[in-house]
Amino acid sequence: MVCTMSFLRALLTTARTLRHGPGLSTGLPADDAVMLDAPDERLSPALVAAALGEFEPAAKLLATTRDAADWESRDRTLARLVAFARNRDGWLGGWLAAAPRDPDALLVKAALAVRRAWESPAHAELLREVGPLITAASEADPRDPVPWRLALDHARGTHAPHTVFESLWEQAVRRSPHHYGSHVSALRYLSAEWYGSHRECFDFAERAAEDAAGDSLVQALPVRAAFALLRDEEAVARVTSVQVDRVDAAADLAISFSARFPAGDPWPAEVRNLLAYVLVARGRAAEALEQFRLIGPYATSFPWASVTGEALGGFLDARADVRLRVASTTPLCGRPEHSGLRGH
Repeated sequence: MVCTMSFLRALLTTARTLRHGPGLSTGLPADDAVMLDAPDERLSPALVAAALGEFEPAAKLLATTRDAADWESRDRTLARLVAFARNRDGWLGGWLAAAPRDPDALLVKAALAVRRAWESPAHAELLREVGPLITAASEADPRDPVPWRLALDHARGTHAPHTVFESLWEQAVRRSPHHYGSHVSALRYLSAEWYGSHRECFDFAERAAEDAAGDSLVQALPVRAAFALLRDEEAVARVTSVQVDRVDAAADLAISFSARFPAGDPWPAEVRNLLAYVLVARGRAAEALEQFRLIGPYATSFPWASVTGEALGGFLDARADVRLRVASTTPLCGRPEHSGLRGH
């Protein structure tokens, strides 16, 4: 009887998948249409020019973000330019030779040095050597919070005590109280993996989100704390009901944030990718599928590179798995859920 029931359940699951699977693909781009870390319309021309050895478009783009005090766009643009410069030293060298005191060139130089140092097993020692580059970038434009985000990453890697971290944090938020990059760097410092705990992470993230506007990227900070907890196998093994509630509350907040932006918008793409991962981990498949629809073609390296060997493959596998999960749990005579249901 047990074997018969198991066989019948398997048949029913297969029937549900065949019945609803195709419909659940609605709104999901084909696998070959998904792009990893695709640049936006402002950054694309700068990267094309950089590939030709021209630094002027990138310099102009970064200068525009600085003049407008658009620190979120500045930080994102910096990250993409650093990723490019990592394998193209000549491009940045030409820029620095032409404008050795350019605040934007100095920022790229410092950020590139920080990234390379972190990639080395001897990162603590190497990071100490790049401290003067961060100082030069911060002095080049005292208004800019992004060098202070680099300084927070530097403090984490050089095992700086909490007193040093707090002084750097004060400098960062003085320049931009809700700068997402600085908040992410602070959250990493306070994480259980480094110098804090999961409770400290959630406390910090939840307070920051409460103080930020509804469309601020800082609204996604609690879901980053949730991700850190879910990735800690030892912590998950002894997770409490309070922690589970905080994870779900963080996901709910991120869902509200995501809903403020249109589908296929590249700006909240990383938040939506992270949220999809957390929803999958919590068994909230229908809601995760809705986030994959909102993501559209914009897969991001984070979080997938952190949990799989290949970021784009990890994204596509997770998306396909969620679609099958929803299809297999939808009643044969019912309609596939496209949003809203919360499963545990």
